[in-house]
Amino acid sequence: MNKITILGLLMIGAAAFIFMNASKDVSTYSNFSEAVSTGNRVKVVGTLSKDKALDYLPEVNPHIFKFYMKDNKGNEKQVVLSKAKPQDFERSEQIVVTGSMQNDQFYADEILMKCPSKYKEEEINLRKRS
Repeated sequence: MNKITILGLLMIGAAAFIFMNASKDVSTYSNFSEAVSTGNRVKVVGTLSKDKALDYLPEVNPHIFKFYMKDNKGNEKQVVLSKAKPQDFERSEQIVVTGSMQNDQFYADEILMKCPSKYKEEEINLRKRS
């Protein structure tokens, strides 16, 4: 075989390997009930339960943050995030956590937050002035 054929086969093999690993990524949103039934890694969308206390003690363990979250179906579970508490967490409008259910708690290793836009606040202030 010539060098170009070997290089082409290697590139096809590398592309197939990357595609197979990328397909394992969680790409659809779920809720806590589905997380219990599947037992797999899922992304759960919801909101912070502001009536429940946040549990973060950085002096004890800066990589554990616990909070309660309601998914889009209204189910509430405690989320154990294996990261530090995100800045402005309490102001978040929506939360997406990635992880799995274990013993009635959702263990997450990734979090995304939708926070209120500063432009939204400025727009409200401008409307009040008008």
